[in-house]
Parts: sequence; C-alpha cells; structure tokens
Amino acid sequence: MIRRNARTLMPIAALALGAGLGTAVYCGPAAAAETTDVVRSGAADDTYSSSSRPSYNFGSSSTLVAGRQGADTMIGFLKFTVAAPGAGGTVKGAKVTLTRASGNLPGSIVLRKVAGTAWTEKTLNAKNDPALGAAIGTAKPAATAATVSFDVSSVVKGPGTYSFAVTSAVANTPARFRSSEATTGQPALDVTVTRKVVTQPTESAPATSPATPSPSPATPSPSPTTPSQSPTTPATTNPGECAVGAKLVPTCGVLWGAAAGGFSDVPRDEALKTFEAKTGRTSTIYHTYHKGDELFPTKAEIAMTNDPAHPRTLMLNWKVGYGTTWANVAKGDQDARIDRLATYIKANFATKQFFMVLHHEPENDVNPKDGSGQTAKDFAAMFRHTALRLKADGVTNAVFVVAYMNYEKWNSASWWYDMYPGDDVVDWIGVDTYNNAQPGGFHYGDFNYMMNRTSAGFPGFYNWATTKHQGKPVMVAEWGVYDSSATVVGKNKAAVYATVLPQLAKMPQIKGLVYFETAKDQSGHDIRMDDTPEALAAFQQIAADPRFNVKL
Repeated sequence: MIRRNARTLMPIAALALGAGLGTAVYCGPAAAAETTDVVRSGAADDTYSSSSRPSYNFGSSSTLVAGRQGADTMIGFLKFTVAAPGAGGTVKGAKVTLTRASGNLPGSIVLRKVAGTAWTEKTLNAKNDPALGAAIGTAKPAATAATVSFDVSSVVKGPGTYSFAVTSAVANTPARFRSSEATTGQPALDVTVTRKVVTQPTESAPATSPATPSPSPATPSPSPTTPSQSPTTPATTNPGECAVGAKLVPTCGVLWGAAAGGFSDVPRDEALKTFEAKTGRTSTIYHTYHKGDELFPTKAEIAMTNDPAHPRTLMLNWKVGYGTTWANVAKGDQDARIDRLATYIKANFATKQFFMVLHHEPENDVNPKDGSGQTAKDFAAMFRHTALRLKADGVTNAVFVVAYMNYEKWNSASWWYDMYPGDDVVDWIGVDTYNNAQPGGFHYGDFNYMMNRTSAGFPGFYNWATTKHQGKPVMVAEWGVYDSSATVVGKNKAAVYATVLPQLAKMPQIKGLVYFETAKDQSGHDIRMDDTPEALAAFQQIAADPRFNVKL
C-alpha cells in the first residue's frame, strides 16, 4: 500500500569499489579508498513573487515562475537544507536543477544568491521577498530544454540552509519551472560528497546461483544520477546457524518476505506462491492486510504457516480504527472489536508468533488540528491502547510493529515525532519505502537512498531509528522499485536491485526485508520484480543470498 507526496530525495550514487560475488575471505591489511555519493535534496520551500500582484502568495502553486511579462516582473525563490555529510565526508560540489513545466524558456536565466533564509513559501510575496544577492550562474538554455542546471559549488560548501533566486531579464518570455508541489520534476539540489572508507582485501568464491541464472546487468558509468554499483557483500555468518529468537528477531541474517499481488483480484496466498516460484525463495514473512471487524488470520493465511516445505510467519496489518478515529480507539470505544479479535486469535492461532502492524503508513491520515481525533498523538495513543488491550486479553504471540511511510514531507512535519507509541509497546520499527528506477526521476536512487532520504530536520529513516531507538530491530515492511521512464528499460530496475545487498550489509539493524509486489499501485506504478527479464535476474540474485537463510 503506497502513497506518495513530495519534498526531499538523498544519496543517489556511489562509485563502485571492486567487483564480483562470493564469500569473502580476509587475506591482508585494510586499505583506504574513496567513495563518492551524490546527496539529492528537494526544496524545503519554493515560491515566486509578482510585482504586479505584490500581495499575492504563490506558495501552493505547482509552477515556479521567473522573468518578465509586460510590466510584471516575477522572481522565483528556492530554499534547500543540506545535512551534514557524515563522518569523513567532504562536500566537493553542488548544483541546482530545475525542470521546465510549460511554454518556452527565455534565452538567459540567472540564479542569484539570497542571504535571507527566514522566508517561507506560504508567506512570501513581492512586499516582503528577501533581497537578491550576487549572480551565481547564468544559463542559456534552448527554448524547449527539459531541465536547466546551475553550478552552486561556490555557495554550498557544507551543511546549512541555502536560499536562491531565479531571475530573467528577457521580455515577455518568463520561465515556468515545476515546483515542489508538482507530481514530478521537482527542484533538486545535488551535493557531491566524498569520503574515505577502509576496505578489507578479499578473495571471492562463487555465490549460490539464482533460480534462473542470467548475466548480471551492465554497470553504468557512475554519475550524479546513477545508483551505485558496489560489489555484493555476502553474509558473514554460517547461514545454517541463523534462526529467530525472542520477538522473531533473527540471531543472524535477515528475514525475507513479500506482500504479493497487491491491488489485484488474485488471492494473496496464490500470488505469494507465484512470487516465490519466480524468485526462487520462500517468503519467510507473508504480509497481508485487514481492517475494522475482520477476523484474522484467516484459514488460508494460517494454512500458509503450516506448510512444512515452505516455513512462513505472518505479518498481519490491522486498521483497528477503521470507520472511527484513533482518539475513539484510545478512549476504549472499540474495545469490543479488539476483544473479539483477541478471542479469535487465542482460539485459532495461539501457538505461533506473528507480526502485528497497527495502521501502517499513518502519516497520510494525520489531521494535526486539535480535536480532530486523528492527530499524531492520537495515533500513538491508539497504538498503545490496542497493543496493551490485546496483551491484557491474553494475546501473547503478537510482535508489534509500527510502520511509517518514509515520505519527506511528513518526516519534516512538526508532529512527526509525536506518532511514536513508545519503546514499551513497539517491538520492531518498520518503514514502507519505494524507489524510482528512472534515471534522474523523482525518488531515483539506490538502496541507501531508499532507507535514508533526508529532509529538513530529519536525518534519514535508518539513521533516526538506529539513533533514537537503539536496539530496536528495523523492518522494511514494504519496499519496491518502479520505473517511471516513458519506455521501461530493463537495466534501470536491475541497477537499483544491484545496490541492495552491499548496502544492506552496512545497515545491521535491518532484520526484515519485505517486498511489495503489484502490477499497478494507486499512482499507476509497476512494482513487479519481473516486469523485464533483466529486473528478474537481478532480483533473483538478491533472493539467492544466504543471509536470508533464517530458520523459523
């Protein structure tokens, strides 16, 4: 289940270090190397002012206008927040990219520095717009150029908030760019970061072959818009030793799972079996969705956990507040609904542990207005009340997961942190997160970017979870890759999939990885792992990795 909004993007590319697949064996001293990442940020604020409409605010417009039309002079304003590059990181360069929205571009467009950063897109107009500074760069684009870029390396040299103005002196041909409110092509600031890393020399032995062997996708040349193609880092433990312990946390390795057949009429158990046959691995986690008065797990779901040849556990998603509000659930208005489910679980599924997600992706349903019953704090109270009520009712085998959307607009909201229900009732911290495989497209990036998109005041999801809630296992409760290219190119998804294993190895707190597979989501995105042969071959390489050999 996916919803999409806007704001900030994050690590897009990293230069490959070495190559090959297999089991690494230490054979020498550590060596220093340098990696290059491109950190992409969306505008924290963007709008424009109009001299002929001095009191008017354009902060909600999907278009950013700059230039002259008759006596009207319009100036576009952009503000970006750049996070610290991290330990050992050095900012080496930066550029701002704007996407043409409509009409022809003027022959000359100037980007200027703006010292003031206190303005906001909801309040700026021609009466209060900040003073313009020196020109940073001038672009002379073709009239129908798709994008216009400006080198801002002279200004962006480290973390901070940066403001820019877009102007043009060309008469009667104002530039119209897409703003952050547009659905695609939002303004972007790409910051190039280099850092020293230490690697251990290795010798490789062949890894387990995927179910359908196929040549690895060609590695594209590293660029600011190419996902990194790092060497696969194999599991460092004996896969035969990995098993689940308390709260279904694996003693080593990572739980593998899927929610297959989303937004289709195919029965979910049938869809999952097809997914498993194509990928070559049993989905240890079987993710399904329920709401309101539905009783679960269903007989079909229980049957999937009783297959000795394909051992699985359930991840059951429940919108307990369906038809009412979170505040009402927290007050006890739906205790009869909770108690009824508890009775059913104890009678039908009392002996096996399972994951229970309470109202996944809550951000999209938050109404921050006091008294709405749907504030972030109401969600936290609903989650706490439901979890504690189920436990009091004797449901002892539920492992509770809070699952966020990982969307920049929400992550930067003032209320976002209020949603966390508390370490005492949260067993796993989950995230639903998706990438676009279209080079240069919105939400284009590698696995690290998928897990660690930054935004104003937010350090990235994995960074937040592991810093603020140390020791809590992280569940990637939904993940997927789609390709928004006008013509789907097989190597695009394959390139993103190729980054999963090496970057997953650098995120040891991720203990579960659950793919959401659908031919068409709410936005029309195809998130199937087999929409092209190249994508399937690359995904099979992920599935074949021994780190997912965790015994239930």
